[in-house]
Amino acid sequence: MTSTADLDLPPGVEPTPLALLLLGRQRDPDSERGVDCPGDLPPASDPTLVERARAAKEALGDRVFVLGHHYQRDEVIAFADVTGDSFKLAQQAAARPDAEFIVFCGVHFMAESADILTGPEQAVVLPDLAAGCSMADMATFDQVEECWAVLEDAGVADAVVPVSYMNSSAAIKGFTGRHGGTICTSSNAKRAMEWALTRGSKILFLPDQHLGRNTAVRELGLSLDDCVLYDPHKPGGGLTPAQLQAATVILWKGHCSVHGRFTAQSVAEVRERIPGVTVLVHPECKHEVVEAADLVGSTDFIIKALDAAPPGSSWAIGTELNLVRRLAAQHPDKTVVFLDKTVCFCSTMNRIDLPHLVWALEQLVAGTVPHRITVEPETARYAKQALDQMLALP
Repeated sequence: MTSTADLDLPPGVEPTPLALLLLGRQRDPDSERGVDCPGDLPPASDPTLVERARAAKEALGDRVFVLGHHYQRDEVIAFADVTGDSFKLAQQAAARPDAEFIVFCGVHFMAESADILTGPEQAVVLPDLAAGCSMADMATFDQVEECWAVLEDAGVADAVVPVSYMNSSAAIKGFTGRHGGTICTSSNAKRAMEWALTRGSKILFLPDQHLGRNTAVRELGLSLDDCVLYDPHKPGGGLTPAQLQAATVILWKGHCSVHGRFTAQSVAEVRERIPGVTVLVHPECKHEVVEAADLVGSTDFIIKALDAAPPGSSWAIGTELNLVRRLAAQHPDKTVVFLDKTVCFCSTMNRIDLPHLVWALEQLVAGTVPHRITVEPETARYAKQALDQMLALP
């Protein structure tokens, strides 16, 4: 089946038909990587899915270890052996050397990290290869290599230490390791940046500008003027050599599509709607949002804050909706609301649904390893150096 859109095209140019393909049954060779799902994908409404998932998991036994990210939907979390943030899950995978299959219910960069940290005999499986991360995709290897050339031309590269957020591709982690840098999470970004400034006088922070800016200004005591924003889509990143020479933190122009939607107006509106509410947001939010909030912290911080909150307290949470809904269900004695008035799931994370999980598990039972994620050995070696440096942070 095909369709054409009403396009404003030059005279004589015919519109290209758009392929409308059935999920799980057809594929478009020009589509993004991994959109197709070979095999017969059961529909989400299939009432047998829960039992099929349970049966497949029991058949595999200790051969399989299922990881579920905090942002996953509940129907997937129900079958996870462990839940957590991206790095915790990769560590959990590494701590299960006897598991033949690691099924990562998360997104692509997370599965890459698990492959880097697990043994070569273990297979890391991502149930849907289209489960990517828009933030990670905002920094490609070629773009970052070009940025480094710009830094060299400005005469500052020798003074720059890269710090890359966990939410980055294996290629970017490898780049970071090759240039003597470290990886960070939202929990240890301060320690990572402090360490970097003992090794050089400047930081290249990839790929989330908001985490980098918020950490530099709110936790390191730098000013907004100490930070510049490198835009990979502009010549020279849109910066002059003088700006690069004056800056302490060079931020990459990337962001999280979920956390980037929150605004200072969202904070003002929820305060008006719920008197006495505590606003708690993730540091991937914009600087003006974290400045307007009461508390700022990682996913783990958010979970612990709600666990410790007194009964009857009210909370507006600025992070992914699946997690907020789960926290609200776990704390019926508290008022827990989503910071924004409109819903905001992580759309790519939500590609991992129960049909895809069932399909992946049943493929493993049948002796086929689907959607295995592997990282090229040299990239993996340098990426692991950067990850090991993070683990060694004081």
